[in-house]
Amino acid sequence: MTNLSYLELAKRTFSLEIASLQILQNKIDDQFQLACELIMSGKGRVVVTGMGKSGHIGNKIAASLASTGTPAFFVHPAEASHGDKGMITGDDVVIALSNSGEASEVVTLLPLIKRKGAKLIGMTGNPDSTLAKTSDAHLFCGVESEACPLNLAPTSSTTAALVMGDALTVALLETRGFTAEEFAFSHPGGSLGRKLLLKTSDIMSSGDRIPVVTIDLSVSDALLEMTQKGLGMVTIQKNAELVGIFTDGDLRRVIDQEIDFKKTAISEVMHKEPATIDGDFLAAQALYQMEERKITSLVVTSNGKVSGVIHMHDILRAGVA
Repeated sequence: MTNLSYLELAKRTFSLEIASLQILQNKIDDQFQLACELIMSGKGRVVVTGMGKSGHIGNKIAASLASTGTPAFFVHPAEASHGDKGMITGDDVVIALSNSGEASEVVTLLPLIKRKGAKLIGMTGNPDSTLAKTSDAHLFCGVESEACPLNLAPTSSTTAALVMGDALTVALLETRGFTAEEFAFSHPGGSLGRKLLLKTSDIMSSGDRIPVVTIDLSVSDALLEMTQKGLGMVTIQKNAELVGIFTDGDLRRVIDQEIDFKKTAISEVMHKEPATIDGDFLAAQALYQMEERKITSLVVTSNGKVSGVIHMHDILRAGVA
Protein backbone atom coordinates (compact mmCIF):
# COMPACT_ATOMS: atom_id res chain seq x y z
CA MET A 1 0.00 0.00 0.00
CA THR A 2 1.13 3.57 -0.65
CA ASN A 3 0.75 6.64 1.52
CA LEU A 4 0.57 8.87 -1.56
CA SER A 5 -2.77 10.41 -2.45
CA TYR A 6 -4.45 9.72 -5.78
CA LEU A 7 -3.53 13.23 -6.87
CA GLU A 8 0.13 12.69 -6.00
CA LEU A 9 0.15 9.38 -7.86
CA ALA A 10 -1.33 11.05 -10.91
CA LYS A 11 1.25 13.84 -10.85
CA ARG A 12 4.05 11.30 -10.48
CA THR A 13 2.82 9.47 -13.56
CA PHE A 14 2.71 12.72 -15.51
CA SER A 15 6.25 13.58 -14.43
CA LEU A 16 7.65 10.16 -15.35
CA GLU A 17 6.05 10.14 -18.79
CA ILE A 18 7.03 13.73 -19.55
CA ALA A 19 10.62 12.94 -18.57
CA SER A 20 10.60 9.93 -20.90
CA LEU A 21 9.36 12.07 -23.79
CA GLN A 22 12.00 14.72 -23.18
CA ILE A 23 14.73 12.08 -23.35
CA LEU A 24 13.21 10.59 -26.49
CA GLN A 25 12.97 14.00 -28.14
CA ASN A 26 16.74 14.36 -27.96
CA LYS A 27 17.24 10.94 -29.55
CA ILE A 28 15.30 11.55 -32.77
CA ASP A 29 17.77 11.23 -35.65
CA ASP A 30 17.92 10.97 -39.44
CA GLN A 31 15.93 7.74 -39.27
CA PHE A 32 12.84 9.89 -38.74
CA GLN A 33 13.70 11.83 -41.89
CA LEU A 34 14.12 8.55 -43.76
CA ALA A 35 10.78 7.23 -42.51
CA CYS A 36 9.00 10.34 -43.78
CA GLU A 37 10.73 10.08 -47.14
CA LEU A 38 9.73 6.43 -47.50
CA ILE A 39 6.08 7.29 -46.89
CA MET A 40 6.12 10.36 -49.13
CA SER A 41 7.68 8.44 -52.00
CA GLY A 42 5.46 5.38 -51.57
CA LYS A 43 2.95 4.67 -54.32
CA GLY A 44 0.63 2.63 -52.13
CA ARG A 45 -0.80 3.03 -48.66
CA VAL A 46 0.59 2.90 -45.16
CA VAL A 47 -0.20 -0.35 -43.38
CA VAL A 48 0.21 -0.23 -39.59
CA THR A 49 0.52 -3.36 -37.48
CA GLY A 50 1.25 -4.20 -33.87
CA MET A 51 0.26 -6.66 -31.16
CA GLY A 52 -1.38 -5.98 -27.80
CA LYS A 53 -0.97 -2.45 -26.47
CA SER A 54 1.29 -1.64 -29.44
CA GLY A 55 -1.63 -2.63 -31.65
CA HIS A 56 -3.93 -0.17 -29.92
CA ILE A 57 -1.39 2.59 -30.48
CA GLY A 58 -0.95 1.45 -34.07
CA ASN A 59 -4.68 1.71 -34.64
CA LYS A 60 -4.62 5.32 -33.53
CA ILE A 61 -1.58 6.12 -35.69
CA ALA A 62 -3.28 4.63 -38.76
CA ALA A 63 -6.44 6.64 -38.04
CA SER A 64 -4.46 9.88 -37.63
CA LEU A 65 -2.56 9.33 -40.87
CA ALA A 66 -5.71 8.48 -42.80
CA SER A 67 -7.51 11.61 -41.61
CA THR A 68 -4.64 13.94 -42.54
CA GLY A 69 -3.90 13.04 -46.13
CA THR A 70 -1.89 9.81 -45.83
CA PRO A 71 -4.04 6.79 -46.82
CA ALA A 72 -3.50 4.24 -44.05
CA PHE A 73 -5.16 1.33 -42.27
CA PHE A 74 -4.40 -1.08 -39.44
CA VAL A 75 -3.86 -4.81 -39.88
CA HIS A 76 -3.78 -7.11 -36.86
CA PRO A 77 -0.59 -9.21 -37.13
CA ALA A 78 -2.29 -12.42 -36.02
CA GLU A 79 -5.03 -11.98 -38.61
CA ALA A 80 -2.41 -11.11 -41.23
CA SER A 81 -0.90 -14.56 -40.80
CA HIS A 82 -4.29 -16.07 -41.61
CA GLY A 83 -5.22 -14.28 -44.79
CA ASP A 84 -5.10 -10.54 -44.15
CA LYS A 85 -1.49 -10.46 -45.34
CA GLY A 86 -3.03 -10.20 -48.80
CA MET A 87 -4.01 -6.62 -47.93
CA ILE A 88 -0.35 -5.59 -48.14
CA THR A 89 1.14 -4.90 -51.58
CA GLY A 90 4.65 -4.20 -52.79
CA ASP A 91 3.78 -0.50 -53.20
CA ASP A 92 2.84 -0.11 -49.53
CA VAL A 93 4.85 1.08 -46.55
CA VAL A 94 4.41 -0.98 -43.40
CA ILE A 95 4.80 0.56 -39.94
CA ALA A 96 5.31 -2.21 -37.39
CA LEU A 97 5.17 -1.47 -33.66
CA SER A 98 6.71 -3.64 -30.94
CA ASN A 99 8.38 -2.26 -27.82
CA SER A 100 10.65 -5.28 -27.55
CA GLY A 101 10.99 -5.61 -31.31
CA GLU A 102 10.51 -9.34 -30.85
CA ALA A 103 6.72 -9.82 -30.74
CA SER A 104 6.35 -13.20 -32.44
CA GLU A 105 3.21 -12.28 -34.37
CA VAL A 106 5.00 -9.25 -35.85
CA VAL A 107 8.35 -10.95 -36.46
CA THR A 108 6.58 -13.74 -38.36
CA LEU A 109 5.36 -11.17 -40.89
CA LEU A 110 8.76 -9.63 -41.60
CA PRO A 111 9.98 -12.12 -44.25
CA LEU A 112 6.62 -11.90 -46.02
CA ILE A 113 6.73 -8.09 -46.02
CA LYS A 114 10.23 -8.18 -47.48
CA ARG A 115 9.26 -10.70 -50.16
CA LYS A 116 6.37 -8.47 -51.17
CA GLY A 117 8.83 -5.62 -51.67
CA ALA A 118 7.03 -3.29 -49.26
CA LYS A 119 9.13 -0.83 -47.29
CA LEU A 120 9.25 -1.40 -43.53
CA ILE A 121 9.37 1.19 -40.75
CA GLY A 122 9.91 -0.32 -37.33
CA MET A 123 8.96 1.44 -34.10
CA THR A 124 10.64 -0.26 -31.16
CA GLY A 125 12.38 0.37 -27.87
CA ASN A 126 15.22 -1.99 -28.78
CA PRO A 127 17.56 -1.00 -31.64
CA ASP A 128 19.19 -4.46 -31.54
CA SER A 129 15.91 -6.33 -32.01
CA THR A 130 14.86 -8.38 -35.01
CA LEU A 131 12.29 -5.79 -36.06
CA ALA A 132 14.74 -2.90 -35.77
CA LYS A 133 17.43 -4.65 -37.80
CA THR A 134 14.99 -5.75 -40.51
CA SER A 135 13.47 -2.29 -40.95
CA ASP A 136 14.33 0.11 -43.76
CA ALA A 137 13.91 2.89 -41.19
CA HIS A 138 13.87 2.45 -37.42
CA LEU A 139 12.12 4.89 -35.10
CA PHE A 140 13.46 4.41 -31.59
CA CYS A 141 10.69 4.76 -29.00
CA GLY A 142 12.49 3.36 -25.99
CA VAL A 143 12.10 4.57 -22.43
CA GLU A 144 14.30 3.94 -19.41
CA SER A 145 11.38 2.67 -17.35
CA GLU A 146 7.61 2.50 -17.37
CA ALA A 147 5.51 4.83 -15.24
CA CYS A 148 4.07 1.67 -13.73
CA PRO A 149 5.82 1.19 -10.33
CA LEU A 150 6.27 -2.50 -11.19
CA ASN A 151 7.90 -1.47 -14.48
CA LEU A 152 5.62 -3.95 -16.19
CA ALA A 153 2.44 -2.35 -17.54
CA PRO A 154 3.05 -0.50 -20.84
CA THR A 155 2.68 3.16 -19.88
CA SER A 156 5.61 5.40 -20.74
CA SER A 157 6.53 3.16 -23.67
CA THR A 158 3.07 3.34 -25.26
CA THR A 159 2.99 7.11 -24.71
CA ALA A 160 6.36 7.38 -26.45
CA ALA A 161 5.13 5.35 -29.43
CA LEU A 162 1.94 7.40 -29.60
CA VAL A 163 3.83 10.70 -29.62
CA MET A 164 6.25 9.36 -32.25
CA GLY A 165 3.25 8.48 -34.38
CA ASP A 166 1.83 11.96 -33.88
CA ALA A 167 5.19 13.48 -34.87
CA LEU A 168 5.17 11.39 -38.03
CA THR A 169 1.58 12.37 -38.80
CA VAL A 170 2.19 16.10 -38.35
CA ALA A 171 5.44 16.04 -40.33
CA LEU A 172 3.68 14.39 -43.26
CA LEU A 173 0.64 16.65 -42.93
CA GLU A 174 2.75 19.79 -43.19
CA THR A 175 4.89 18.41 -45.98
CA ARG A 176 1.80 17.61 -48.03
CA GLY A 177 0.37 21.09 -47.41
CA PHE A 178 -2.76 19.47 -46.02
CA THR A 179 -5.49 22.09 -45.56
CA ALA A 180 -8.34 22.57 -43.11
CA GLU A 181 -10.83 22.03 -45.95
CA GLU A 182 -9.23 18.69 -46.81
CA PHE A 183 -9.46 17.77 -43.13
CA ALA A 184 -13.13 18.64 -43.22
CA PHE A 185 -13.72 16.24 -46.13
CA SER A 186 -12.26 13.49 -43.95
CA HIS A 187 -14.52 14.54 -41.05
CA PRO A 188 -17.86 15.48 -42.65
CA GLY A 189 -19.73 14.56 -39.47
CA GLY A 190 -17.59 16.69 -37.18
CA SER A 191 -18.08 20.34 -36.27
CA LEU A 192 -15.13 21.42 -38.44
CA GLY A 193 -16.57 19.48 -41.37
CA ARG A 194 -19.90 21.22 -40.99
CA LYS A 195 -18.24 24.63 -40.82
CA LEU A 196 -16.09 24.05 -43.89
CA LEU A 197 -18.44 22.03 -46.08
CA LEU A 198 -21.99 23.23 -45.48
CA LYS A 199 -23.07 26.04 -47.79
CA THR A 200 -25.92 28.45 -47.22
CA SER A 201 -27.84 26.71 -50.00
CA ASP A 202 -27.61 23.42 -48.09
CA ILE A 203 -29.58 24.61 -45.08
CA MET A 204 -31.62 27.65 -46.24
CA SER A 205 -35.39 27.77 -46.52
CA SER A 206 -36.31 27.75 -50.21
CA GLY A 207 -39.25 27.45 -52.58
CA ASP A 208 -42.64 27.83 -50.91
CA ARG A 209 -40.96 28.24 -47.51
CA ILE A 210 -39.60 31.68 -48.49
CA PRO A 211 -41.78 34.47 -47.04
CA VAL A 212 -42.61 36.76 -50.00
CA VAL A 213 -44.90 39.73 -50.62
CA THR A 214 -44.99 42.15 -53.53
CA ILE A 215 -44.16 45.79 -53.05
CA ASP A 216 -47.76 46.96 -53.56
CA LEU A 217 -49.16 44.99 -50.58
CA SER A 218 -49.88 46.37 -47.12
CA VAL A 219 -48.06 45.93 -43.84
CA SER A 220 -50.98 43.75 -42.74
CA ASP A 221 -50.43 41.42 -45.73
CA ALA A 222 -46.73 41.25 -44.95
CA LEU A 223 -47.40 40.36 -41.30
CA LEU A 224 -49.73 37.55 -42.36
CA GLU A 225 -47.06 36.07 -44.65
CA MET A 226 -44.36 36.50 -42.02
CA THR A 227 -46.50 34.70 -39.44
CA GLN A 228 -47.34 31.83 -41.76
CA LYS A 229 -43.70 31.17 -42.78
CA GLY A 230 -42.33 31.56 -39.24
CA LEU A 231 -38.91 33.04 -40.09
CA GLY A 232 -39.42 36.36 -38.34
CA MET A 233 -39.09 38.27 -41.59
CA VAL A 234 -40.55 38.66 -45.06
CA THR A 235 -38.92 39.53 -48.37
CA ILE A 236 -40.46 42.27 -50.49
CA GLN A 237 -40.13 41.79 -54.23
CA LYS A 238 -40.92 43.70 -57.41
CA ASN A 239 -40.91 41.79 -60.69
CA ALA A 240 -39.18 38.90 -58.85
CA GLU A 241 -36.37 41.24 -57.77
CA LEU A 242 -35.56 41.80 -54.09
CA VAL A 243 -36.30 45.39 -53.11
CA GLY A 244 -36.47 45.12 -49.32
CA ILE A 245 -37.23 43.10 -46.21
CA PHE A 246 -39.42 43.54 -43.17
CA THR A 247 -38.47 41.88 -39.89
CA ASP A 248 -39.68 41.43 -36.34
CA GLY A 249 -37.41 44.31 -35.38
CA ASP A 250 -39.00 46.55 -38.01
CA LEU A 251 -42.42 45.58 -36.67
CA ARG A 252 -41.53 46.76 -33.17
CA ARG A 253 -40.41 50.08 -34.59
CA VAL A 254 -43.55 50.71 -36.67
CA ILE A 255 -45.82 49.83 -33.74
CA ASP A 256 -44.39 52.88 -31.97
CA GLN A 257 -45.40 54.99 -34.99
CA GLU A 258 -49.07 54.00 -34.55
CA ILE A 259 -49.65 53.48 -38.30
CA ASP A 260 -52.63 51.75 -39.88
CA PHE A 261 -51.31 48.34 -40.90
CA LYS A 262 -54.06 47.76 -43.46
CA LYS A 263 -53.67 51.10 -45.22
CA THR A 264 -49.90 51.52 -45.06
CA ALA A 265 -47.94 49.99 -47.94
CA ILE A 266 -45.09 47.71 -46.94
CA SER A 267 -42.83 49.79 -49.21
CA GLU A 268 -43.14 52.70 -46.76
CA VAL A 269 -41.72 50.82 -43.78
CA MET A 270 -39.53 48.11 -45.28
CA HIS A 271 -35.75 48.02 -44.97
CA LYS A 272 -34.55 48.95 -48.46
CA GLU A 273 -30.97 47.67 -48.17
CA PRO A 274 -31.33 44.12 -46.86
CA ALA A 275 -28.34 42.00 -45.98
CA THR A 276 -27.86 39.21 -48.52
CA ILE A 277 -25.47 36.33 -49.12
CA ASP A 278 -24.76 34.09 -52.09
CA GLY A 279 -25.89 30.48 -51.95
CA ASP A 280 -22.33 29.27 -52.68
CA PHE A 281 -21.00 30.91 -49.53
CA LEU A 282 -20.30 28.77 -46.51
CA ALA A 283 -22.91 28.63 -43.77
CA ALA A 284 -20.13 29.68 -41.40
CA GLN A 285 -19.78 32.91 -43.39
CA ALA A 286 -23.50 33.52 -43.02
CA LEU A 287 -23.13 33.06 -39.28
CA TYR A 288 -20.27 35.58 -39.24
CA GLN A 289 -22.37 38.17 -41.09
CA MET A 290 -25.30 37.68 -38.75
CA GLU A 291 -23.13 38.12 -35.70
CA GLU A 292 -21.43 41.19 -37.16
CA ARG A 293 -24.72 42.84 -38.13
CA LYS A 294 -26.58 41.59 -35.04
CA ILE A 295 -29.35 40.10 -37.16
CA THR A 296 -30.99 36.66 -37.19
CA SER A 297 -31.56 36.04 -40.90
CA LEU A 298 -30.07 36.67 -44.33
CA VAL A 299 -31.65 36.60 -47.77
CA VAL A 300 -29.85 34.17 -50.05
CA THR A 301 -29.59 35.45 -53.62
CA SER A 302 -28.35 34.18 -56.96
CA ASN A 303 -27.89 36.63 -59.85
CA GLY A 304 -30.03 39.16 -58.00
CA LYS A 305 -32.91 36.74 -57.54
CA VAL A 306 -34.05 35.45 -54.15
CA SER A 307 -33.23 31.77 -53.86
CA GLY A 308 -33.81 31.33 -50.14
CA VAL A 309 -33.60 32.64 -46.59
CA ILE A 310 -31.13 31.41 -44.00
CA HIS A 311 -32.05 31.89 -40.36
CA MET A 312 -29.90 31.62 -37.26
CA HIS A 313 -32.03 28.62 -36.26
CA ASP A 314 -30.96 26.85 -39.48
CA ILE A 315 -27.32 27.36 -38.57
CA LEU A 316 -27.83 26.13 -35.02
CA ARG A 317 -29.73 23.03 -36.19
CA ALA A 318 -26.93 22.24 -38.65
CA GLY A 319 -24.36 22.43 -35.87
CA VAL A 320 -22.30 25.14 -37.57
CA ALA A 321 -22.33 27.52 -34.63
